[in-house]
Amino acid sequence: MVTDAKLPGFEERFAEVRSVRLRYFVAGEGAPLVLVHGLGGAASNWTELAPLLAARHRVLVPDLPGHGGSTALPGVSGLEPFADRVAAVAEREGMLPAPVVGHSLGGMVVLRLALRRPEAVQALVLAGAAGLSIGNVWGRQLLSIFTAVRPGRIAARYRAYVSRSRLLRRLVFGFVSVADPVGLTDEAVEGFLAGQLLHTDVDSAWQALRRDDPRQELEAVRSPVLVLWGAEDVQLPLDDAFEYTRRLRARLRVIPGCGHLLIGERPDPCAQAIETFLRDCGLEGHHLRI
Repeated sequence: MVTDAKLPGFEERFAEVRSVRLRYFVAGEGAPLVLVHGLGGAASNWTELAPLLAARHRVLVPDLPGHGGSTALPGVSGLEPFADRVAAVAEREGMLPAPVVGHSLGGMVVLRLALRRPEAVQALVLAGAAGLSIGNVWGRQLLSIFTAVRPGRIAARYRAYVSRSRLLRRLVFGFVSVADPVGLTDEAVEGFLAGQLLHTDVDSAWQALRRDDPRQELEAVRSPVLVLWGAEDVQLPLDDAFEYTRRLRARLRVIPGCGHLLIGERPDPCAQAIETFLRDCGLEGHHLRI
């Protein structure tokens, strides 16, 4: 069971990076791989997927500034400070260059990283990436309400009850476009909710997301890209996936039977899609024999 939004089987570490105390987790051996969570999330969001990838890779999973066990940024103008700190801690661990995987807001963070440090990013995986629908009025209003009210904090306090109740699962996870809330494992429920009680500054990430419009720069991305999307994502619709695929000249993989939290809903096909993409890019991890 996840406690304090940690990743089971991963080593918890801390680093002082440009006025931020960043918490991150590492596990596995082989070629490096970096995973970046979304808005209001934490490293524990990867509870189901990260161990599958760590079987073949050295995996690094940070809590973004202001999220989980990481302290807040001193000031935010866009997503660059988030991307820079992810890069800095990966460099500290000797894990750049590397492929990077970003979920939701994390997708925009890794896009920014690829644009700022193209030599450091060998490949990109955008899993239900934010940035396109966020530009419309409804998307902005919905996320403004989310960051102001913080319903996840309430759910997190009672996450043991949420895990045991089919009704509460539907109420909590239906709100964030999970296709089958009842089908989530107890570990996934814990992993998605536990970090909510630790966050110190989610609003800065939301403000950075509002200011940062990737549509003007997508054609400048030079890394190979996989767009990974939940077939039933209504929070960020498939049209976004199609636009990212077209503009980034990317490969598209749509995962059936899941919504926006695909990394916890369907971890096995997500891992398979990522591994296949990295193998085709010549970045395959090493299989460990014990």
